[in-house]
Amino acid sequence: MQIFEGADAGQKFRYVTALHPVLFEVSDAMKLIIDTDPGIDDAMAIAYAAAAPEIELIGLTAVFGNTHIYQSSRNARFLLHKLGLDAPVAEGAAYAFGRDRHDPSDHVHGAEGFGDVTEIPEIGTNHALSAAEFLVDMAREHKGELVVCAVGPLTNIAAAMRLDPQFSANIKRLVIMGGAVYCPGNITPHAEANIYHDVQAADEVFAAPPQTVLVGLDVTLKTLYETADFEALAERSSDMGGFLRDISRFYLKFYKEVGGLEGCGLHDSTAVIACTHEPMFDIVETGLRVATEGPEIGATRPDPSRPPVRVCRDVDGAGVVHLFTERVASLP
Repeated sequence: MQIFEGADAGQKFRYVTALHPVLFEVSDAMKLIIDTDPGIDDAMAIAYAAAAPEIELIGLTAVFGNTHIYQSSRNARFLLHKLGLDAPVAEGAAYAFGRDRHDPSDHVHGAEGFGDVTEIPEIGTNHALSAAEFLVDMAREHKGELVVCAVGPLTNIAAAMRLDPQFSANIKRLVIMGGAVYCPGNITPHAEANIYHDVQAADEVFAAPPQTVLVGLDVTLKTLYETADFEALAERSSDMGGFLRDISRFYLKFYKEVGGLEGCGLHDSTAVIACTHEPMFDIVETGLRVATEGPEIGATRPDPSRPPVRVCRDVDGAGVVHLFTERVASLP
């Protein structure tokens, strides 16, 4: 289905997917930074990361995208406060490389990023470092351990790579929610929104990528979360689950009216899940190039001349939905 937008760390545990049992051993929680533009699906992903015992969320970096940059960082700080997490938010790019304006996806995420919930308080302040500086700093401090999950335009990631040539080598892995390699796009017939919003940054990242996993529309539209799922989540987690249910109504309406779908894809949450549960995905390796101009601008296309990226082609969608629900339902 095409959708067109228009613009227990230290423990051993068993998780049984809808298809097969997988045993995961977690010796230490994964150190994770989410680069985000909250955004309804971003809020879901951040809630999942907060609830997942195998993840240590050490910070958020904010980028333009679903919202203006000041809304992204405000929403990120609000979410961390609501989740009871003492983690920094570093504000990053306000615009794509070479641009001086951005038009957010109000019709998808609402005027303030959280659907019909528009009264979002300013809580705390941003980190003193910019997003790119914070990413570089944390990659040096946690060399070989840090995973970065980028669920917005890739401007902050490319800026960190420009700032420090060792950034890519210092991080353990980059997981990207973006792209539509083997399927149609969602903002144009060719392009996925996160890639489309900064094609130059995305192409720079894929030209010399760190160890990278791409979690694109090829898999995220196979993880539909329906109204009944949100209602069931709210019954088990009255505060956070209830908040996600409330902000999702606007988002679900968009999916229904534009895509004819009875649910929304767990886009950003699927990328966070891929950080720790890669066996739930079928993955191929290929180099990637982004069309930076022309009628297919924003398209992510295989290019064997480029360094390989691990591209998710299929997913245990029912397993992702189940895991998301079980983790987030553990929140108050």
